[in-house]
Amino acid sequence: MIRTVRSIAELRAHLAGWRDQGHRIALVPTMGNLHAGHHSLIELAKQNADKVVASVFVNPTQFGPSEDFARYPRTPEADAEGLAQAGCDLLFLPSVETIYPLGAEAAVRIRVPGLADVLEGTHRPGHFDGVATVVARLFNMVHPDVAIFGRKDYQQLQVIKHMAKDLAFAIDIVPGPTMREADGLAMSSRNQYLSGDERKVAVEIIRNLRTMREQAAQGLPLAGVEQEAVERLGAAGFAVDYAAIRRADLSPPAAGNEIGLLGLIAARLGRTRLIDNLEFDGPDH
Repeated sequence: MIRTVRSIAELRAHLAGWRDQGHRIALVPTMGNLHAGHHSLIELAKQNADKVVASVFVNPTQFGPSEDFARYPRTPEADAEGLAQAGCDLLFLPSVETIYPLGAEAAVRIRVPGLADVLEGTHRPGHFDGVATVVARLFNMVHPDVAIFGRKDYQQLQVIKHMAKDLAFAIDIVPGPTMREADGLAMSSRNQYLSGDERKVAVEIIRNLRTMREQAAQGLPLAGVEQEAVERLGAAGFAVDYAAIRRADLSPPAAGNEIGLLGLIAARLGRTRLIDNLEFDGPDH
């Protein structure tokens, strides 16, 4: 089994030993209920560092009032086993009291203006404040040389990169590619909530992202491309929060022939909210 620590003192003692040996340290922050997509981030971390620490922490400050923090799946034993098999060196498994010693309500919060207010931020107010807050705390606890985040949560990645630059964290932020099932559905802990019929329909998200990419390359008006994607997803049974085309910095583009564009979709299928994105100039995954 992987070595597991729960206190900041234990964590820092272990990390100090690595640093004394001159090791480069990577951090992979997670909320647990890990799958192959998370394990791929461990493998990427191993390519960028000598030692890898993964955190598993279900962060209460990034859940909104209508989101069930208590319902989020917690599978620490399976997570530890999977991390060990992926080659992770240390598991940090803190309590809420460890991360927020004065209580979550009294915690100092970090806000990334602009980026936190669009797309996901519009539909999940305060979500990215919670993300930035917990990641900054993990950065302060671990002091990693590199931190790995998946591209599937593209807006989250941009928020963290902005925060790290603005607060002068001496940490390389390395993005990991989105891992997909054989039919293209992005791997997610939320996929387990889909019924059998819903699982068959869920692949329409990546299909629509690919269609949006094709239409943008043809030079079609982007507002129309977005609206058609919303309509197609709605007809397939989704309740769509957004289907948007943006520049890499998440600002709206002027035309479809710009380089560096990506499509982003968030939609509910039954009780399950799914998100995905596709870089129009990148690989087809």
